[in-house]
Amino acid sequence: MGQCRDRVACLCFLQFRAAIGYFVISQKVEFCQFGVAERMAALGKDPRFLYPDTDEGKEALLAYLNAEVAQVGKKLPELFQESPQADLVIKRVPKEMESGAPAAYAVDGSLDGKNPAYYYINLQDTERWPKFSLPTLCFHEAIPGHVWQGAYNRSLPTIRSQLMFNAYAEGWALYAEQLADEIGIYANDRFARLGYLQSIQFRACRLVVDTGIHAKRWTRQQAAAWLAEHNGMALPSAIAEIDRYCAWPGQACGYRVGQLTIVKLRELTKASLGARYDIRKFNDEILFAGPTPLSVLEDVIHEFIRSESL
Repeated sequence: MGQCRDRVACLCFLQFRAAIGYFVISQKVEFCQFGVAERMAALGKDPRFLYPDTDEGKEALLAYLNAEVAQVGKKLPELFQESPQADLVIKRVPKEMESGAPAAYAVDGSLDGKNPAYYYINLQDTERWPKFSLPTLCFHEAIPGHVWQGAYNRSLPTIRSQLMFNAYAEGWALYAEQLADEIGIYANDRFARLGYLQSIQFRACRLVVDTGIHAKRWTRQQAAAWLAEHNGMALPSAIAEIDRYCAWPGQACGYRVGQLTIVKLRELTKASLGARYDIRKFNDEILFAGPTPLSVLEDVIHEFIRSESL
């Protein structure tokens, strides 16, 4: 139990650090009289950021997602040397599946490249998706996240491309969100950057509730209320998230462990190679490693450093 307490303390610190980040940025926005989570909850209900819950509103939301993907696509040469085929179709989850479907998810294209990848978003209720939350979601699920990751996988032997290691796959998707920020995607949209910072805090919050449920014996209602209170998300969305963590202990932890490992390896590569370091080569190397345990990924990058040092 001592380790559990230490883990909660550490993750709460991560949450606090992220909260301070968007506390500062939101001082430049509005709702300064509220706490951080209250401010995000208020922004999430602001009509300026909500699409009408109509077919027309949902089509407008999908058009916005396509525009965001196109925007980040123009900057991919700054991050990668390779340009794999990554055809993508963004669709809403079919109405008959909405009540039981995840909030958003990606489906890889066919191995022969003939069929595109799909990025599905659950539009059962558009109030779940304030506009400022959507760019980061795109970068996670689509490009340079899971869909881009899947495009690299097609070049691998089939047995390797079809493996699944949660920390690698989701760690890359979180790292993809970070890459979008690093190349200035949010530079001209302070609300979208606020959404990105809320996403960072959400990752910390979900680790706290995962520990609460499985180590501290929190109830479903207690965990959902904590998540909604500390991240500013709507309670129905928080309940949906909690059901996922109840069914899949530690899955959320894998996201952060994977991201932190990739960032650690990037810093090691940068320090080892000095002037020879090229972020494009590093990112390609991570993706061409394919779905793999993190210990194997570390070996891949150590070998990459050796080869680049010759």
